Amino acid sequence: MKRYLSLVATVLVPLIFFSTADAKRRPNEQQSTPIPLSVESSGGTSPQETARFLAGMPLNPRSPLAPLTQNTAWLEHAAYFEEAFARLAHGKFARLRLWQDAYLPESRERMPVVYYMFSGPDFLYVDQFFPNAAVYVMCGKEPLGLAPDPLKMDIGYLGTALRNLQNTMKSSLTATYFITQDMKVDLQQQQLTGTIPILYVFLARADKTIKEVSFVSLDRGGGLHESAPGRGGTPGVRISYSDNQSGREQKLYYFTTDISDGGINSNPGFLKFCEQQGPGASFLKSSSYLMFENGFSRVRDFLLNRSKLIVQDDSGIPIANFDRDKWNLRLFGTYVGPIELFRQHYQPKLSELFAQSNPPEFGIGFGYQWDYHKSNLVVAEKN
Repeated sequence: MKRYLSLVATVLVPLIFFSTADAKRRPNEQQSTPIPLSVESSGGTSPQETARFLAGMPLNPRSPLAPLTQNTAWLEHAAYFEEAFARLAHGKFARLRLWQDAYLPESRERMPVVYYMFSGPDFLYVDQFFPNAAVYVMCGKEPLGLAPDPLKMDIGYLGTALRNLQNTMKSSLTATYFITQDMKVDLQQQQLTGTIPILYVFLARADKTIKEVSFVSLDRGGGLHESAPGRGGTPGVRISYSDNQSGREQKLYYFTTDISDGGINSNPGFLKFCEQQGPGASFLKSSSYLMFENGFSRVRDFLLNRSKLIVQDDSGIPIANFDRDKWNLRLFGTYVGPIELFRQHYQPKLSELFAQSNPPEFGIGFGYQWDYHKSNLVVAEKN
């Protein structure tokens, strides 16, 4: 019950930037001086403090951000997120943990890497399904934005900025996915821009301690370089953090990139970076049925070739693309077909498999199906 339920009374000491990754740096990472994403203010504000502030969580009274937590707008913001994340923790995520215990305990094992394509900033669900991965690789077309710095915000617009953050995240906290059209508007607001503030909130509420945050970019060969935003290549952010329950060191990458076949042909760096991470697990949710189209065959083939375990709803990889001689498929919930917007991607073969196997109930609203009576999950394990 501790995950995502973290209005804790403990006092956090402001963190000092340091790199835990240097000794274990992957071969494709360039040895260069880290460039912190969030340059500390004169008061010494760290990304961890900023993350807790944006997540509506208590701060060390000596933090430069502490006076802002007395603001009525922040108090209302904190109450909103506390209620929203507590509802998730006691409701949907409590049921998910029971389901994992019964049907997918291996998802809690230490994974070398988890790929979450078409994720946007949705760290919330990949952390629930695969909480112990060493590395998470996420991507989307949503921009990174700027390093959030509440001390530089106009105090008169604090309430507006925090409400915008709430609105951006509202659908993910209630309907399990981000509404892309809403994000195009909300993520362009000037006070808190891009996906990074959202990742900060999810990390803080997942009971993580952020250790280091750096802007990075990928060259065409998949080489990772620490560089300031807008310096060319495929832009991304690397967040190194530790889990406060296990003490385990973990790392999250988010890249803004186009992973259609055309996008990969024009800029192959992201997929080459993924190839260098090695085999692992993959997670797919609310991915707009993009891999049903011919224009996304390269990322679909990558996931099928490099994944030992794939957890997805019916919007991920079409069931017809799984070679049954190579993959063991387990089904959960109910398949009623896509929502009206994606009705053209109905899968008769998947419907037949659900009818034949009489699968166990999944028990939570997931993907595009808010009603848990209509949601489904496919677990594919490579033989």
